[in-house]
Amino acid sequence: MKVNTSTPLIKVNDQIYAKLETYQPTGSVKDRMVSYLVDDAIRTRRVIPGYTRFVEATSGNTGIALASQAAKHKCSCVIVMPCNMSEQRKQMMRAFGAEIIEVGHNDFKGAISLRDSLVKRGMMGGEYSVWCPYQFQNTLNIECHELITAVEIHNQAKERELDWKAFVHGAGTGGTMMGIKRYIDKNNLNVKCVLTCPAESAETHGIQGINDGADFLLNREMMDTVISVKTNDAIKRMKDFAKQTGLLVGISSGANILAAEEIMQKIKGDGIIITMLCDRGERYL
Repeated sequence: MKVNTSTPLIKVNDQIYAKLETYQPTGSVKDRMVSYLVDDAIRTRRVIPGYTRFVEATSGNTGIALASQAAKHKCSCVIVMPCNMSEQRKQMMRAFGAEIIEVGHNDFKGAISLRDSLVKRGMMGGEYSVWCPYQFQNTLNIECHELITAVEIHNQAKERELDWKAFVHGAGTGGTMMGIKRYIDKNNLNVKCVLTCPAESAETHGIQGINDGADFLLNREMMDTVISVKTNDAIKRMKDFAKQTGLLVGISSGANILAAEEIMQKIKGDGIIITMLCDRGERYL
């Protein structure tokens, strides 16, 4: 099973287009990064299929993708995550055979700390006994989106003769946004990067998958604009989008659409806005 590198670029309206990441193997954009990191770890023999245990801290989608990859390579998998993440996500991880360890409500720092303890303890069992992708600090996360996701978006825009002017997306680890920003800068594209951000604090918002308590790989100073979105507004937009299009996407996708619509009002027909529909909506039901 290879990561899908040809997800559709769909038309939301005359000025907004979106990458439909529900076409990924486990239904989210995180399949890209996880597959890229696992393949690299196997190539460099930091992961031995059938032997190495995968361990990671995650809000959900990375855990689902990692559990899937672990099953593919006959490896065990332990996921550490805050207890308030959606039950459907946990069910999907368990379906792939992962063990889940829960920490406090929105306690991503606690999840990372426990992950580090588990990795350290596991390494005592032998050189290849445990492997962690370290998604919040691994620069291969950025590289994946620079070399694959950004190229795919740019090529699809060119093929359809779209005048790409803005990229709108939230940040969990920040890998997607920073990879696409790096590609934009290296290729001297006239594209603004717009960060979707929850209006509430990291401790209280409900837009799972973005603003997990720190910027991690994201350099906020490199963003051209930040758009704040309330959790309830994102949920409502997600539900309305399903009824309007027949596409059931997640809460962060609702937030991205709202942010893109706000930017659309500002640029008034001057070029195309591209955003991400990050995952499927059934994991939030």
